[in-house]
Amino acid sequence: MPDPRPLTVLASGIFALLLTMGVARFAYTPMLAYMQTQTGMGDALAGWLAGWNYLGYLSGVLLVTRLRDLMLKDRLYRAGLVLAVITTAMMAMGESPVLWGVSRYLAGLSTAAGLMLGSGLILNWLIRHGHRSELGLHFSGLGLGIVLGGVLVEASAPFVGWAAQWWVLTVAGALLLIPALRWLPRPNQGTPLAAHHVAEAREPSPAWLWLLQAAYLCAGFGYAINATFTVLITEQQPALAGQGGLMWLLVGLAAAPAPVLWDRVARRLGYLRSLQAAYVLQIIGILLPVLSGSLAAAVASSLLFGLTFIGIVSLVLTMVGVRYPAHPAQIMARLTLGYGIAQIVAPVVAGELSELTGTFDGSLLMVAAIMVLGLLCLTAMRRLAV
Repeated sequence: MPDPRPLTVLASGIFALLLTMGVARFAYTPMLAYMQTQTGMGDALAGWLAGWNYLGYLSGVLLVTRLRDLMLKDRLYRAGLVLAVITTAMMAMGESPVLWGVSRYLAGLSTAAGLMLGSGLILNWLIRHGHRSELGLHFSGLGLGIVLGGVLVEASAPFVGWAAQWWVLTVAGALLLIPALRWLPRPNQGTPLAAHHVAEAREPSPAWLWLLQAAYLCAGFGYAINATFTVLITEQQPALAGQGGLMWLLVGLAAAPAPVLWDRVARRLGYLRSLQAAYVLQIIGILLPVLSGSLAAAVASSLLFGLTFIGIVSLVLTMVGVRYPAHPAQIMARLTLGYGIAQIVAPVVAGELSELTGTFDGSLLMVAAIMVLGLLCLTAMRRLAV
């Protein structure tokens, strides 16, 4: 069989992210409003389910960091894609919180497969076949997935109930599964990778890494609150009832080109300054719904979140690859652990707080303060001699 073109292989990754992130993970966010209305789900349960999803993702990340065999990674990746379809169907099978919790946990595992295993396998194929090791186009699947899930949820809402909406998402996921599986070649095809010896590089100080760990932990809080509750935060504004789905679509539209855009910014400003800019923009976006209940504020908040959340992740992980060339996987795993813990804790705390106060304003102020702490950590990193 002739080798596929790079765009075909990258497209397989985009379809995988549309499935695992757009359908299995992020469709839960616009579905929350409909499930709460039709099933009586409270904010606390919504937060707990999101926490289970992040716990599944974190479990998957920890598993991935222990894998070394490429063929095993490939098999688990493909199994994760199938699991994404199954877990989406599980959400439609009843109104049991236990069923939903199991679904969200397993969906988190599939997300780790689609994002981490898929990215690694595609990068491996590109290197083996002499192509540029750039994944900006691949990561655009994150934003496109948000758009796809949001469109499917909103388009089906006038015609069917919440359970049927999940079945619509399941059918879409099954269709996405086909090119995601077929277009990615097996990893043992192509020229074997030559032995690579990384030259001794002067790594940053331990204090620099601890500050990065703290900053990334803070970013996990900022991401989790917005990714889980953007729709509900919008719907709670009296003048914006019915606009939550639209705001989520705007998040996806802004996120789709974000990885490529932040790569360009980093070429000019460097990674740390680019990260500082992303943190500032995200803090502004978090505070806007607290300061104003207008449509303009909601639109700006959604666009800023979409622009920054995937940019922060891509900038941090790329910077780790540059500063720790001898062992980037271990450092990435360490950072992802903190980021994942924040994703588990944040939606649970925000959901409980919202149920007590009747508003998400307190949660947004809390996470904005946490993001400011992260920004201060980045500022301290720039002052350290490395």
